[in-house]
Amino acid sequence: MDLSTNYMGLQLRSPLVASASPLTGELPQLLALQDAGAGAVVLPSLFAEQIEAETRRHNAISIAGAASSPEARSYLPEPDEYQLQAYQYLDLVRCASSKLEIPVIASLNGATEASWTDYARQIEDAGASALELNIYFIASDLSLSGRDIEQRYLNIVHAVRQRVAIPIAVKLSPYFSAPGHFALELAAAGANALVLFNRFYQPDIDTARLSIRNNLELSRSSEMRLPLMWMAILHGRINASLAATTGVHTTDDVVQYLLAGADVVMMTSALLEHGPGHLRTLVDGLAAWLDSRDMHDLDRIRGMLSQRNIARPEDYQRANYIKILQGYETTPGRHAVPPTVRHL
Repeated sequence: MDLSTNYMGLQLRSPLVASASPLTGELPQLLALQDAGAGAVVLPSLFAEQIEAETRRHNAISIAGAASSPEARSYLPEPDEYQLQAYQYLDLVRCASSKLEIPVIASLNGATEASWTDYARQIEDAGASALELNIYFIASDLSLSGRDIEQRYLNIVHAVRQRVAIPIAVKLSPYFSAPGHFALELAAAGANALVLFNRFYQPDIDTARLSIRNNLELSRSSEMRLPLMWMAILHGRINASLAATTGVHTTDDVVQYLLAGADVVMMTSALLEHGPGHLRTLVDGLAAWLDSRDMHDLDRIRGMLSQRNIARPEDYQRANYIKILQGYETTPGRHAVPPTVRHL
């Protein structure tokens, strides 16, 4: 069974990719993911903003301490763990790239154009096979327009593209007014792949303590519908690879994304919940699914149910929205739909 796939010019032995998480930040876990059948791994993001803030804080304390007493230097705080340290992150890139036989994709979240380009170059020099730009940005500034936000992304991609030769993937959020057109612009700016979609971690409110509660909730398979739709719309219409992420837990989830047109399928939550070995379950499950249908490679199914290839392209458009609402109302055995819902 041939499960190999091409992702932004990288030849992968399987379409299953372990995306950025605590599991991909340590070499033993990376080796376990490789042994379980991962086609590639994405390292945790290097957050340049945190590094630079920590450096400024540390320098300020050093100056103040030196001015008060030379002995104070021995009491100065050490920098935080490797996530906040560029040199340790680069060591991880070098180590993983030398020990693993599968592509190692680094992940970067910059703060300024200079940090994006400088760290991207250092990551390339450290041996990463590719770089994923994790442009985690929430437009809370009400003065920014949608086009301002898009231009910010395009400027970052263009600047990084000018500095590195390795493939670049852009991890997108779904919060754009015209994701399809924006995807074309990102590819034109130099993106070799798009990752659909970035799952922003949103705050919760603790009503008992009247405070903001930041907690991590793992994804569920039901969350894959939005990226699945855009995967199907973009397949075959953009000059860039497509990576699916969010909601990947079962073999059926993997197959759905491939049928929609994904080149690779990334996963995090299921691996955090079940461990690296769960990846082998999905790889074997995909091979069994293909074998049961006498299909021996992924090209037979990739994009089979994309918008471009199905008989009813409108199933991915508004016509299907209307059909679903009408179908729900008339389906036997369903509870009656309230009048307010019927007239939405």
